[in-house]
Amino acid sequence: METADVVVIGGAVTGASVAWHLKAARRFWGRVVVLERDPAYAKASTALAASGIRHQFSNETNIRISQYGTDFIREFRGPDCEGLSFRENGYLILAGDEAGAAALRRNHALQRACGADVALLAPPEIAARFPHLNVEGLALGSLGLSGEGWFDNMALLRGLRVGSQAAGAEWRRDEAVGVKMAGDRVAAVRLASGAEIACGHVVNAAGTRAALVAGWAGIDLAVEPRKRTVFHFTCQTPPAGRLPLMIDASRLWCRPEGEGFIAGIGPDPDPAVDHDDFEPRYAEFEETVWPLLAARSPAFEAIRLTGVWAGHYAWNTLDQNAVIGLHDACANLIFANGFSGHGLQQAPAVGRGIAELIMDGGYRTLDLSALGIMRMEGGAPNAEAGIY
Repeated sequence: METADVVVIGGAVTGASVAWHLKAARRFWGRVVVLERDPAYAKASTALAASGIRHQFSNETNIRISQYGTDFIREFRGPDCEGLSFRENGYLILAGDEAGAAALRRNHALQRACGADVALLAPPEIAARFPHLNVEGLALGSLGLSGEGWFDNMALLRGLRVGSQAAGAEWRRDEAVGVKMAGDRVAAVRLASGAEIACGHVVNAAGTRAALVAGWAGIDLAVEPRKRTVFHFTCQTPPAGRLPLMIDASRLWCRPEGEGFIAGIGPDPDPAVDHDDFEPRYAEFEETVWPLLAARSPAFEAIRLTGVWAGHYAWNTLDQNAVIGLHDACANLIFANGFSGHGLQQAPAVGRGIAELIMDGGYRTLDLSALGIMRMEGGAPNAEAGIY
């Protein structure tokens, strides 16, 4: 039986970041094997994401995670990556009532204390900056002035993968199908090919399939796939200027993309879906997305739908925050799951943190323990507060 010091289950952006931080950043001496069932990433959340990053959270740990992510995205270069095309246009989060405005104010105070470059805007200020928006019914807005925006998701993934390979990580097209336990440790990972890899540590970076991996070790993990449909459209008279990613008070989001825009909204109801269900919810556009777009901006009344796709969130049903670290029931299975739509922007900091757990026995640069998996056992949510 072959042996590896670290086996990473899942080679999308989180697993790739773990491998990169171990081998390229920290020069980990041991053998790192990354398992990826679909190296084309046709159904990976990484490939189907809207690729945004923001600092406007209500949780200090999440703010710090994304601040590191911004620095990483700005500076990242790899063997075949000259940059990530970061469009630092900011996020504009809109509140439609006083309760939402109060949440923005509370969160703004924390964000500023963490050094985030954000500003609160009254409705007239929103209208002055973004004349295409209808500010009727708005109570307040919060705008990221720097450090927020969107970037090339696949360039990041490729750069992390190639960079980790150049530093010695081994990538294998295979699927983990189970584990062998020895007491409270994973002794080996079983593969669909029939092989087994004995291991020192296992990293669960399996995305929407994370609960399956946890179950092999006898651990229940409340993470499931939730479907999100993204619509691409063009405008007859597009708004001008440097436009941010807007999160409306209705929870609709919209941002520029190429010659047009992309937009979407979390469905209601929002059930778990099959791991292979990627059929877009086409009716959402005319029933929900388009009417909300038109209500917020006259520029979005005359638009043409030009594309649609669906991706999955790895949804943490407890609190929609990441699940990171070791479980008390298993001494060497490290979790990096349940990002609930934030995985791409959080991958750099999470990869660094897991590399520290493996090499140093604990977090060194940013304490991620507030997102630890044991909160799931106690049903103690660590949720974002406000209108997000």
